Amino acid sequence: MSLSEQIKSFPLQLASTALGPIAYRSAGAPGQPVWVLLHGIGSASGSWLAQLQAAQGLGVNMLAWDAPGYGQSAPVGPAQPMASDYATRLWAWLDALGCAQVYLVGHSLGCLMASAATRARPERVKHLWLLAPAAGYGLADPQVRQSKLQDRLDKLQNLGPAGMAAQRASAMLSAAASAEQVAWVEHTMAQVIPAGYTQASHMLARDDLASYLQGLNLPIDVACGQADRITPAQGCAQLAARLGVPFHLLGDVGHACPLEAAQAVNELLFSHTGVGA
Repeated sequence: MSLSEQIKSFPLQLASTALGPIAYRSAGAPGQPVWVLLHGIGSASGSWLAQLQAAQGLGVNMLAWDAPGYGQSAPVGPAQPMASDYATRLWAWLDALGCAQVYLVGHSLGCLMASAATRARPERVKHLWLLAPAAGYGLADPQVRQSKLQDRLDKLQNLGPAGMAAQRASAMLSAAASAEQVAWVEHTMAQVIPAGYTQASHMLARDDLASYLQGLNLPIDVACGQADRITPAQGCAQLAARLGVPFHLLGDVGHACPLEAAQAVNELLFSHTGVGA
């Protein structure tokens, strides 16, 4: 069965919150420990297909959102938001679903959102995982920040979501990735909404991941693939060392590690809580 067929087992749902609707996919059983999965800038809830599948029968309740401004999820208010704006939406969504404490997992730009959410409500996060974390350019020189932002926005404007996806999808994976995996990443990226992607791009250019994580007193793990060309392993390892938290290599895989290194990611996530992948 193709990946596009498999994701149909986890249809999109819509939660109403005081700040607007949030679309999400779920797996597992309500009333069980809650796992929350936050995707990256060019992605969506479907990027967590392998983790949603793993949740079946494990005694967990897994939730993967479409971030604000993606899919049917209402965008954040500011035109140039910070990660804290997404964090506010995250907790409003989880409040609407009646979720108190959660295991929080971010991938790429989702790590900024997850970290800001943890900083805001650390008592509600049991464990934070940062997969291929995007550090943000908030501490870079203004010229660097503007250059990174403009390059991303120019590609979006000139190519459109579909053209951008066709150009970037293969860079998200290793050379050993299957054609189906590349096609799935491209399909997902092609669905981004330009306005939501633009807001997320501003957040990436202006924010700084580590600033949210300093001094947090809860378990944090950092992981990435050895063949990641977007957030290289060396930088991820340096982030973990700076924070004094464990760092894990997920094998010779690229940036889209929840897909390409599904088994390694699932083992990492569930082994820390005694849940078998």
